[in-house]
This record gives sequence, C-alpha cells and structure tokens, in this order.
Amino acid sequence: MTTSPAAPARATLEQACREVGLDPLDAEPLRLAENQIWRLPAQRVIVRIARQGQARTAAREVRVARWLADNNVPAVRLVDVTQPAVITGRPVTFWQELPDHEHGTPADVARLLLTLHSLPAPDINLGYLDPFVRIPERLDAATTLSADDAEWLRQLHQDLVCAWAERPAGLPESAVHGDAWPGNLVRTSQGPLMMDLERFSIGPPEWDLVSTAVRRTTTGAVNAAEYEEFCTTYGHDVTEWAGYPILASARELRMTTYAAQHAASNSEWTGQAQHRVDCLRGRCGPRPWRWKGIM
Repeated sequence: MTTSPAAPARATLEQACREVGLDPLDAEPLRLAENQIWRLPAQRVIVRIARQGQARTAAREVRVARWLADNNVPAVRLVDVTQPAVITGRPVTFWQELPDHEHGTPADVARLLLTLHSLPAPDINLGYLDPFVRIPERLDAATTLSADDAEWLRQLHQDLVCAWAERPAGLPESAVHGDAWPGNLVRTSQGPLMMDLERFSIGPPEWDLVSTAVRRTTTGAVNAAEYEEFCTTYGHDVTEWAGYPILASARELRMTTYAAQHAASNSEWTGQAQHRVDCLRGRCGPRPWRWKGIM
C-alpha cells in the first residue's frame, strides 16, 4: 500500500494543532513543499510548517508579528495560541487567515515601508541584515548551470560581499522587511498589509527600496510612472544613492540563484534560470531584461 505524500505532513499538522487547542479535522493543504502551508477553513486559520532547524527563525517571526501589532503596523496577525510549536524538529506557526488579497501596487509598498522604517528600532533581537543568506546553498543546488557559470556566480557573490562591507553611508538604519516585493506587501479590502516576516532584521532601509527599484531598472515589471509614484510616496529615490549598484547587484544575484536552484528540480524554469545568468554575464544586452517570474 502506498502512502500519500500529504500523510506525513498531515500527521505533523494534527499533532501541532492538538498541542495548541485547534481542530485539524477539516484542514486543507495549500502548499506542500519545503515549507508547508495548511488552511483550517472553519476557524479561518493558516498553519505554516517550516523546515527542520528553523525554530529560532520561526520564534523571531512570532516576535516580529507581535511587535508590528503593538505598533499598529498593518501586517499578518498571529492566532492567540502559544507558538511556535515544534513537532519532530519542525516549527509550526498559526496565523489569522487574510481576506481576499492581491499583489500590492508600488505605492502600497512605499506606504508600508515608510511606516516600518519610521519606527524606532524594536527591543527584540532581529539580527543584522545579510543580503546573501542562502546564496552558497542555492548555488550548490543549481545543477542545471555549467561549471563555468556557477563559478562566475560564486566569484560575483564574493565580490559583492566585499562591496557590501564597504558600501557608502545612506539612510539611518531601521527594522527592514528584507523581502519587500508585492507578493509580500499585499492589498486587501481593508488596505495594504505586510506578510512573510521571516527576513525581518536591522539594516539599511535601502535594501527594502531596492526591491522595487530593481523591478523598474532590471526586470521592467514596474513602469516609469509607477516608480515615480513609489519614490514620491516614500520620499526618496534609492537609485540616486551611490550604493545602489551594490544592493541592486545583490538583489539580482538573489533572483538569479533562486531561479537556478528551482530549475534543478523543475525543468519548466531551466530556460529562465539560464537567461538570468546570461543577462548578468553580459550576453543579453543592457537592462531592463524583462525577467519572468518564478513560482
């Protein structure tokens, strides 16, 4: 008899729900990947089961969510249970289900970031921003790339680490979202709000602003009028900062290695992963490069 791939995931879900007093009977899987997402429709709860070894990250995400709630920042809210629960090494968190939502506009993103960056630094240990987190692991997993391309990306990574350490001064440091793209700063019927809080840290607010700037200058997903509205709403144009090329290159590297990692297990993304490498290596002309989304 074969076992459904969802069976081990459901067992973890059910044990976690029992520990915090929620009923998993009608649970629906939304995504069963490296991180698992389940929905409890009758209770309007979203359950997130993270990878093994991520308990500290999950606990920090819980602290961030509580800090955002205390400061009235529009963001995903926790369910009022003791969390995270840790089941066989996997941390489990419980969130209030969002109303219907869509990707935020550049202006939505700017408003949320301005609110966040204006807050005093929180009295919780967020750690300092690492713009290169998981890059080596992604490159190790990028088996569709040639040895030459992979080595070139590794050298780019090392060059950018050095440039990051010597970047010019910019805006005052603050709490930053860390992954501020429109899928994580969404629009609901109640207004825009933040979600996916696992990359929160202390660092230069320019890192959050670069995400939208790169969508204008690198991928072409944001047009000139949208980017002007973004800058006007936030009150700053990060592309005019001397450190912009360093942070933009780091973001491009993240986007490229993300695609390359996933291309190794899904051939649908092989072409896009190689295209991104080719762009970075100067094989596809000047920016913008019109990269397509992954996942």
